[in-house]
Amino acid sequence: MASSYSEVYGAWRQDPRAFWAKAAEDIDWLRPSQRVFDPAGGVYGHWFSGGETNTCFNCLDRQVAAGRADQTALIYDSPVTGTVEHWTYGAMLAEVVALAAVYRDLGIGKGDRIIIYMPMIPQAAFAMLAAARIGAVHSVVFGGFAANELATRISDSQARLIVSASCGIEGGRAIAYKPLLDAAIEISAHKPDHCLVYQRETLQAELRGKRDIDLASAVSAAKHKGADVPCTPVLATDPLYILYTSGTTGQPKGVVRDTGGHMVALLWSMQNFFGLKPGEVFWAASDIGWVVGHSYIVYGPLLNGSTSVLYEGKPVGTPDAGAYWRVVEQHGVTKLFTAPTAFRAIRKEDPQGELIGRHDISSLQALFLAGERADPDTVAWAQAKLGVPVIDNWWQTETGWPVAGNPIGLGLLPVKYGSAAVPLPGYDVQVLDDAGHPVAKGTLGNVVIKLPLPPGCLPTFWNADARFREACLSEFPGYYRTADAGYIDEDGYIFIMSRTDDIINVAGHRLSTGAMEEICASHADVAECAVIGIADAIKGQIPAGFLVINADVSRETTAIEREVVALVRERLGPVAAFKTVICVKRLPKTRSGKILRGTMQKIADRESWKMPATIDDPAVLEEIAAALKERGIGG
Repeated sequence: MASSYSEVYGAWRQDPRAFWAKAAEDIDWLRPSQRVFDPAGGVYGHWFSGGETNTCFNCLDRQVAAGRADQTALIYDSPVTGTVEHWTYGAMLAEVVALAAVYRDLGIGKGDRIIIYMPMIPQAAFAMLAAARIGAVHSVVFGGFAANELATRISDSQARLIVSASCGIEGGRAIAYKPLLDAAIEISAHKPDHCLVYQRETLQAELRGKRDIDLASAVSAAKHKGADVPCTPVLATDPLYILYTSGTTGQPKGVVRDTGGHMVALLWSMQNFFGLKPGEVFWAASDIGWVVGHSYIVYGPLLNGSTSVLYEGKPVGTPDAGAYWRVVEQHGVTKLFTAPTAFRAIRKEDPQGELIGRHDISSLQALFLAGERADPDTVAWAQAKLGVPVIDNWWQTETGWPVAGNPIGLGLLPVKYGSAAVPLPGYDVQVLDDAGHPVAKGTLGNVVIKLPLPPGCLPTFWNADARFREACLSEFPGYYRTADAGYIDEDGYIFIMSRTDDIINVAGHRLSTGAMEEICASHADVAECAVIGIADAIKGQIPAGFLVINADVSRETTAIEREVVALVRERLGPVAAFKTVICVKRLPKTRSGKILRGTMQKIADRESWKMPATIDDPAVLEEIAAALKERGIGG
């Protein structure tokens, strides 16, 4: 394969099928595909039709066969319990085989659905891989989700088995999962046959009758029997997992990930985008309830023969804003992948980066940021304090792996602050106006991806082809609608500015809230910010900014608010009508770190809204509502 980005992307452009056929050679196949791409299969086509393989085999069995049995595959680091565990490839394989035997003995087989409702513990990863081993389809639901949200996922997936734990640990206290699970099953239209429950020392759960089974005891019994469960061959086009995202109608969207294309894309990205070598330590500081956790805590590093860190903690508060640097030093992390919001939280608590200097982070080669737009100020701060490349990258639950980024594995390109850099092979990214016409370079518009989507992206929604077409493919025929707004510059760099519903119309001018946030965040005292559009009788909409101030700032917030207003007026001009700025203690976020701008906007516009299922702390929305009411907004 060629060594530079331009050559590699050009090779894909010239012959996409040959490009992905070559990448697929790095995966072990039980039967090679009959067609690299079948345009007649599925909603928009199928990758590697006819091929047979198994994800668990590629993640574990083949690594052990290659001599990695004694190499660490997974490092479990839990500051909330004071636990650190090292799991070798050989030990992980033994656990996964035993758990697969438990699944099999419960009557679970190929194509059956398993819901995994667990905290960030190794058993969650084992549960995923054991499902893949027998050809079952797993769906991870973030541990601690409300009962009604869990119930909708049980019903939609028709799950026959739920794998859970007695509790998770949030904010220094144990959150009991079993009562939530019991309530979800009670209200679900579909009832699972069994629940496997892992009992944690922090808090034990009460098991009910024959339905509930102690997971550790069942796995121990399977090992004692000497259970051996070979990998079940599955088609490349068979689903590996369903990952639910919140739907606008209240009905969750089940993003489907197929088996073959997923492995090919992830392994390619590990080597060529992240530049990760087998044996190196990779840390995706995310959660397996989110796509980053699926792709880059569990599957990607193991496919690559690397070591993955599974972290049960926060960027600040477990115990302080130096938590990440302790992990990097202790485990020799070479590549760190996290959300920009995590770094804004670290910067807020440690603006001068003093805690970084207390740790030896010389193993760290690069920082990757994704999940929300990485504002230039945060990127510059991280780069200055860490002394390593800071690589913004843009992708979605639907794509499963980065659409755009600076590919360190192919040689770093020049960095442009505020840009997710360039599209990766497989992605033909374009910008269209609302009528579907291409816009000029540098012009804000709808970011779309020309079909077919590359391997690893969703082929459809779970049992909802029509909904997938309507939501993602119908607005711009021949393209996948990302629902992101942005532009592409003269050098082909992609700038994602906001979600399309975050573009506001001020007196006829289409303005990006992301551009305003970028300016707000450039103020030296601002740790984090969000800008929303508020309904206005005269201008249609006007922007309102919410600022979180650095912990070491003691001066009056009113002065900071005035300065930020002046900054925006200076850089965007009076057309932005940027006058409303409110300093708040914190911003409402999902557990993955996304700011809930849409809900904030509904509160400001006095529209009806419901508490988002993914919110990290519901009390923050009440604080936002109170701050708006104090300014005579919302109610």
